[in-house]
Amino acid sequence: MVGNIGSQEPNRVSVASASARILVIDHDPAARRVLMKALASASSLPLEIAEFERAEDGMAAAGSAAFAAAVVSFDRRALSANMEMVANLREAGIHGPIIATSSTGSVTAAVEAIRAGVNDFIVKPFQPKEFARRMLARMREYESARIAIAELPPHETAESFEGFIGASPAMKEVYAQIERVASSKAPVFVTGESGTGKEVCAEALHIRSRNHSGPFIALNCGAIPKELMESEIFGHVKGAFTSAHEDRAGAAELANGGTLFLDEVCEMDFALQSKLLRFIQTGTFRRVGGAKEMKVNVRFVCATNRDPKAEVAAGRFREDLFYRLHVLPMQLPALRERGNDILLLARTFLARFAEEEGRSFAGFDADAEATLAAYRWPGNVRQLQNVIRRVVVLHDGEQVSGAMLDLPVGAGHEAARDTGPLPRQESPSITPYWMQEQRIIEEALAAFDGNAQKAAAALEIAPSTIYRKMQSWSQG
Repeated sequence: MVGNIGSQEPNRVSVASASARILVIDHDPAARRVLMKALASASSLPLEIAEFERAEDGMAAAGSAAFAAAVVSFDRRALSANMEMVANLREAGIHGPIIATSSTGSVTAAVEAIRAGVNDFIVKPFQPKEFARRMLARMREYESARIAIAELPPHETAESFEGFIGASPAMKEVYAQIERVASSKAPVFVTGESGTGKEVCAEALHIRSRNHSGPFIALNCGAIPKELMESEIFGHVKGAFTSAHEDRAGAAELANGGTLFLDEVCEMDFALQSKLLRFIQTGTFRRVGGAKEMKVNVRFVCATNRDPKAEVAAGRFREDLFYRLHVLPMQLPALRERGNDILLLARTFLARFAEEEGRSFAGFDADAEATLAAYRWPGNVRQLQNVIRRVVVLHDGEQVSGAMLDLPVGAGHEAARDTGPLPRQESPSITPYWMQEQRIIEEALAAFDGNAQKAAAALEIAPSTIYRKMQSWSQG
């Protein structure tokens, strides 16, 4: 059936249930035809596609019927109108993916599109089949998220296990491992991406260990300059070096009778690793500049976000030290592998920060929950916690919306695996270099909680390069 575009009954391709209804808003009739044909031919399910030329008519239709998704064309000269259109579509009840298309591929346009609340940004011209694949994949993500949200207990926010929050199978296995190895005196080697909770794991091991009444001392080997690291571990005597004005106990001595947690142990200077090995083997050490040998009783727990075996193979980590520490290995899952735990954590953080900041937030709207569930979280739990805190500090209301989350463009979105905007027809297999570069840098920043120094080190570039790139992106 063919109707009058944008003013009367919309054009439709196939007739289906409301759950498979898609709204298309684009002033270009040729673009609308391409989209309709691509979606209709790519889906294995019947779709009902309503197309409109004018945004006003499309928004009116969204308010009177249920749509599972929307495709909207952005006018690069009307930023405020674009954002208002997306906000109105969300308010009208479209809680599925909203895909923005545009004839410009600037970073500024992509950033503003995501901030407006869209789930993907696609540059014209594009390959119809690839567009349809991306669109339908987005719809499947939202449907999976909707099912996960429906299965999640609405008010379950209590801590699940010794500081951890989560009830996913992956985390239940972590809890079981902690219970199995906590009472042993053997060293535990915890691996996992940055932000997965390695220190929380170490504390849980300490709480359930034989030394639980003793101190828990944590030392971040990646945050201390190598020239100070030996003193931080073993302490020093007065006069050992220029700034040693008095005797000082190190982490090894302070942890006596308890647990010594060496975080990011693969960052330790290679020359110091031999002294650490001797300490682990004998339990004895000397303060820097001291002659007296001291003996302590500590449980060793170490952690890294790197692959320790790869560090050994590369000659950056001593093999004998690795085998001495890698007795009881534990692997923490990434947040994206934890299913419903994402929403459980988000709700817990929201309640906590809303109380701290005196805000009135009580939950997330459907779009925000779907966005949280579909995002890949390269910075894991730490990134999620920081995102929720930022929302609470900068906004207020009864519900957090998807636009408030303001997640980084490219980094962490499932679409990021599709390498940004769709390639143009003349080079279908090539992603623009600037888009790949931005995605890589933003993922590194997210992984290191926004720390440009650490992100630069991981990427093996200068920090000034990251600052310069970020400034150029903000200027479009």
